[in-house]
Amino acid sequence: MLAYLLYVSSAVHPMSDNELLDILTVSRRNNAPQGVTGILLYKGGNFIQLLEGPKGAVTTLHQKIIRDPRHVQVRTLLTGTLPERQFGDWEMGFTHLDQLSAKDVPGLSDFLLKPFDPDEFLDSPSRAFRFLLNFKDLMHG
Repeated sequence: MLAYLLYVSSAVHPMSDNELLDILTVSRRNNAPQGVTGILLYKGGNFIQLLEGPKGAVTTLHQKIIRDPRHVQVRTLLTGTLPERQFGDWEMGFTHLDQLSAKDVPGLSDFLLKPFDPDEFLDSPSRAFRFLLNFKDLMHG
């Protein structure tokens, strides 16, 4: 069984493309040897990320993320186990949603048209998990 962890957070300032690319590059380099995969979405200064892999590696990475000064209000939505990877072919997939328009990703228009408020997933964390799975399917579709 693989562990997973889903969280949301807010950047301390709007992230530039270079800052986001740096996060992605470092994440891929550090996570692959630990067997951690997942997806990271950024929109309007907020992040939503799902990590999956060995429980110890996911827990250690989550603790590091909590201490990362580039974001605040790190809120864990869901944790659990998975029978198989959901984002294994993504290494650490990343999408800057501010650069997508609703027409680019049919089926996600409501989410892409309104500001991303991390609190909206707090009441229904499983909705966040389903959103990420649907996003992956639409992007690979």
